Amino acid sequence: QVQLVESGGGLVQPGGSLSLSCAASGRILSINAMGWYRQAPGKQRELVARFRSGGTPNYADSVKGRFTISRDNAKNTVYLQMTSLKPEDTAVYYCNAYIRDFYDTRDYWGQGTQVTVSS
Repeated sequence: QVQLVESGGGLVQPGGSLSLSCAASGRILSINAMGWYRQAPGKQRELVARFRSGGTPNYADSVKGRFTISRDNAKNTVYLQMTSLKPEDTAVYYCNAYIRDFYDTRDYWGQGTQVTVSS
């Protein structure tokens, strides 16, 4: 089965940087979209940054100029470089991918990784 495995995250001071990575594995035929969402306590899950198939990435307005999403198609991996972090960036970050495997085409989610921005 398809799995998304995230790494990175942790505790950082305001103004600091962190990197996240997410690797998709399994019987994957194609990845049509891949990116990151986040969910802060008491709030809905929201888009952070995402690649669509063959397209340029789109970012939430709140992270533009501070976060950069990149990908390695050969490794089915997407990265999120976060700089100038703010306390309001504190959330659980989830990797998401819309994947076609041998049986279906659907959304997959990672287990989530905590990012805490605090002094």
